[in-house]
Amino acid sequence: MRNSTVAQDPSAVRRWTGLRIVVGTLFVLVAVLIGAGVGGPATTRAVTAGALLVAATAAAAACLRRSRTFTGRSRWGWAAVAAGVFCWGAGQFQFVVSAGSDIEPVLVHPHLTLIGMAVLVPAGLLILPSTAQPLANRVRSVLDGLLIALSLALVAWVFLVDPITEPGTGPGLPFYLTLIFPLGDIVIATMVAYMLPQQRRLHGCGADLALVGLGVLAFAVTDFGYAYLGLIHDDGAGRLLDLGWIAGYALILLAGLRPKAPAIAPVDVPRALSGGAVLLPYVAVLAALASSVLFHVSTGHSHPFVAYTRSFLILLIVGRQLLTQLENRNLTSTLEKRVADRTAALYAREQQFHALVQQSSDVVTVVSPESDVLYQSESVQRIFGYPARYLTHRRLTQLLDPESALRLAQTLRQVTGRPHATTVLELTVRHRDGRTRQAEMTITNLLDDPHVRGLVLNTRDISERMELQEQIVHEAYHDSLTQLANRALFRDRTAFVLANGGGVTALHLDLDGFKRVNDSLGHLAGDQLLVQVADRIRGCVRDDDVVARFGADEFGVLVESDGAEAVARRILDDLEAPVAVGDRLIHVRASIGLASDADLEAAADETSGERAEQIMRNADLAMHHAKAAGGGVFAGYRPRMRDGLIERLELESDLRGALERGELRLHYQPTVDLETHEVVGFEALARWPHPTRGMINPLEFIPIAEATGLIVPLGRWVLHEACRQAVEWSTAAGGRPLKMSVNVSVRQFDQADLAQTVTAVLAETGMPADRLCLEMTESVLMTDTEANLEQLVRLKALGLTLAIDDFGTGYSSLAYLRRFPVDTLKIDRSFVERLGVLADDTALTDTIVRLGKSLGMATVAEGIEEFGQLAALREMGCGFAQGYYFSRPVPAHEAGRLFLEGAPA
Repeated sequence: MRNSTVAQDPSAVRRWTGLRIVVGTLFVLVAVLIGAGVGGPATTRAVTAGALLVAATAAAAACLRRSRTFTGRSRWGWAAVAAGVFCWGAGQFQFVVSAGSDIEPVLVHPHLTLIGMAVLVPAGLLILPSTAQPLANRVRSVLDGLLIALSLALVAWVFLVDPITEPGTGPGLPFYLTLIFPLGDIVIATMVAYMLPQQRRLHGCGADLALVGLGVLAFAVTDFGYAYLGLIHDDGAGRLLDLGWIAGYALILLAGLRPKAPAIAPVDVPRALSGGAVLLPYVAVLAALASSVLFHVSTGHSHPFVAYTRSFLILLIVGRQLLTQLENRNLTSTLEKRVADRTAALYAREQQFHALVQQSSDVVTVVSPESDVLYQSESVQRIFGYPARYLTHRRLTQLLDPESALRLAQTLRQVTGRPHATTVLELTVRHRDGRTRQAEMTITNLLDDPHVRGLVLNTRDISERMELQEQIVHEAYHDSLTQLANRALFRDRTAFVLANGGGVTALHLDLDGFKRVNDSLGHLAGDQLLVQVADRIRGCVRDDDVVARFGADEFGVLVESDGAEAVARRILDDLEAPVAVGDRLIHVRASIGLASDADLEAAADETSGERAEQIMRNADLAMHHAKAAGGGVFAGYRPRMRDGLIERLELESDLRGALERGELRLHYQPTVDLETHEVVGFEALARWPHPTRGMINPLEFIPIAEATGLIVPLGRWVLHEACRQAVEWSTAAGGRPLKMSVNVSVRQFDQADLAQTVTAVLAETGMPADRLCLEMTESVLMTDTEANLEQLVRLKALGLTLAIDDFGTGYSSLAYLRRFPVDTLKIDRSFVERLGVLADDTALTDTIVRLGKSLGMATVAEGIEEFGQLAALREMGCGFAQGYYFSRPVPAHEAGRLFLEGAPA
């Protein structure tokens, strides 16, 4: 039984309880007044008539009020019930008022109003919606009510009316008209009784209808009483019967005022109760027929009332059977349609399942525990090339290779003993065209399922997935450009050899000058060079040796410890030959570092992977040692090399701390105008007075700053301090202009906010933009040219000067010089120091000076140490000069004196 109670509003519950108490109290008060006969018969009739009128009006108003709380059919149904109750009350009021007069007790108009009520109330009940009760059921409830009512009337006539009626006489027409009302009450009560189970089943509650039904039953008691009193011509005792009408209106009033029930779970009506309701009309009819037979046997004759009533009962039964037959036909038609729809749906689902199985990427096979094929889906031909009929009733293990057949048979035996167990197996299956395919087979034990009775194999071709997986693994462990092993695979192979106790030597190879190839010829040429170098390295080793590309221009070779140096020599010798890239021949050299497991320090807790990492680090250190020696050679690892690495790491840490603590200083080297011999500017150079190591050479800490990215904050500090110092000196010299030059690295050009940084420094220090010169090497012009060009254009837009430092040592072309907004060329010291010694260098320096003039650029010569160099440059027309001849880079206080007093001749 489904049931759940939803809590109502406590205030509504209290109001409903109060209403019941008030209505009950009023009914008891009226009953006492009528029963006691206070004031005599006339007063009693007046009280009865007034109570009836008030109760009927209140009940009709309550039903009308209840209709306003609904919409649609429910509203119209309760409105019709309200109208019927009011008509009934009006008729009963007239009847009670006229009962004490000389007029006949049964009047015309009251009967008409009561008959109107008998039409309106049933109509209202039929209008009330009920999704589970179709119209035929409502009509049947009316027929059943008539059957029960007429059956009760016949039984009452036989046992009550006939014994008190004189032979040869009848009760008369008024009596039969009076019987209409109790019979109508029975019909209405029967309709309510049929509706109540439906309401309980659908909504879990039907108290309002139950109260209406009880009220109608109270009417029936009074109406039957008045019919009997009329039969015996006794009107005096009828006043107490009026309490049945008043009680009925009180119950209907409560039905109309009852609060609407909240959502309540539907309630299942017991089968015995619903079955008894169906049989009740037949029981009543059988009782009526039995009474009529008994009447005929006892009297020996029949009576028109008995005959007519029995005939009308037969007509009602025939009508009810016709209605039942119609319902059965409709039910049969509905059931047939539902069966047909269900059959069509099942067939459609079967066809859908069949299509899904056939078009599935899985092959469905049902086999016995011995692997005999009991069912085979058609998809096997599309996936593996075999027709389904070719495999059916054959043993599956006989169609596989011996190893796969053995594994399948073992798995089938394991699964057979476990009902509904599932396992997954990967097998090699030969396609009908001879190709070998990898298959994944899911085996499910459905031997206990009466619809299957076998082991179900869901097989799918995973060859493409396996190939993709192998490709992904290959890409994860190989370099995409050269198809060599990558660092991860190189490490794994090294660890594998070490784990098996083998001796191994790792070669770490780095190409010398590869960056210049990328910068000058482009990355495509660089990639072609790397591929050819990889092929050459591969040709210098055995097939069993491992060749890897670690990234960029770094390679690794894993060989046996014996003969590792010979391999290194072969690689270096092979790289002596130029490499053809397009229509160019490129000479490339390499630096190689060697490290073996013999160089490792013994450590019991180290894994083979950790030892492999250590060998690779040692080879890297040795490679850097070889590169520091000038390149083109190989070097074996020595423990002291690690000390250099540790020193570099310590220097990096100290440099970071020095920047944070402001320990770096600037020295300034003057720039002299060769025409006026005056100091017109300075180049700011960073210096690091280390607290324990003393003054550290810029060639040591600047590369570390470049590699670690510390050059960015270092460069900003240099720029800010140099500009601040220039403004201070210029102010001290009475506003005399001073050009301050600051070096900018490639890493700083990679910062998108370089122009914003320079703008902020100029604003903070008050440095005029035209007095600031930013110096850069030729590599800036050759690296990421378009991005750097945009950067230079933004800087030039600020109004400052741009200079190329160490000009002549790079690969910049005249086209680049024309494109980039450069103002000054600084001639590298390597050309200046050979002036007057080598005629070619003198001519080249003169060419640079002329080039600068032709492009409208100023020229600055660096590294002047002798008067002869100065005289030669002055003769060439060089405008400015720097060098020890004038002054070394000096601290700020000395540089200020040089600016104010002039450089000594």
